[in-house]
Amino acid sequence: MVFEYNNRGVCSRKTVVDIDENGIINDISILGGCNGNTRGIMVLLKGMNARDAIEKLRGINCNGRGTSCPDQVAQALGEALKKLG
Repeated sequence: MVFEYNNRGVCSRKTVVDIDENGIINDISILGGCNGNTRGIMVLLKGMNARDAIEKLRGINCNGRGTSCPDQVAQALGEALKKLG
């Protein structure tokens, strides 16, 4: 299932994630943000269980914003898992 999430409060604009029925991240794209950092996040997450990724990324704060690009990825993954049921 491909799921699109509009990021909020960060430099990146959108997260697009492809998750299989077992919650494994097949592919992920983060649009905008710091190119090197977002590319690194995308490479690390491919093949990972979405629940594990959420646990690691949720709550990371960028410069006092209360969120970050990794935290927004965690939000996107959580919403995608809700859609899977």
